[in-house]
Amino acid sequence: MSDTGNPAVETAAVEAVVFDVGRVIVEWDLRALFAKLIDDPAELDRFLAEVVTEEWHFQHDAGRPLSETISERQAEFPEHAALIAAYAERFLETLPGRVPGTAALVRRLAARDVPLFAITNFGAEFWDMFRPTEPLFDLFGDIVVSGREKTMKPDAAIFALAAERFRYPPEAMLFIDDNRANIDAAAALGWQVHHFRDADTLERDLEARGLI
Repeated sequence: MSDTGNPAVETAAVEAVVFDVGRVIVEWDLRALFAKLIDDPAELDRFLAEVVTEEWHFQHDAGRPLSETISERQAEFPEHAALIAAYAERFLETLPGRVPGTAALVRRLAARDVPLFAITNFGAEFWDMFRPTEPLFDLFGDIVVSGREKTMKPDAAIFALAAERFRYPPEAMLFIDDNRANIDAAAALGWQVHHFRDADTLERDLEARGLI
């Protein structure tokens, strides 16, 4: 298996391609929202480091509902109650656009009838907000969303669930993710993997595998 696009170390033909979503297909950046709401750069940095942090956000990916997490955080930081509420209400503004180049690769794979799937660490409520805004996912046969399943990458359980749902053995699927821990977990379970850095590198890997 290779995560760099080196075909010399490939072990099996890829029958399906499985994408991560955040920072592979779409950008995710808390600053994209809160820079609109906090004018002072130092205060913005402090807020993102202490109040609405990526680490705090990840509990939504694990399945916790906003009705619990928002009220808890507001109780902890009452002076920021309105900003914390804005995160739930304006989450889509943390997704400022697509990662350059990946959507074109998705379409090229689809044009060649390569089965497409996704495994994403994404809060269920946030996914329900986001999914209708992104027609690219109409090309995907199925998407495993961690917040719905209440298990998240890199736990082996989510990869086992995905293999069952997608109906391909792990060794026949190429899993693409920007997170090294997720890549290592998938590789240990027999998946072929690509550690995403940018679309150009991914394009070379897909071409080397004869997928596009």
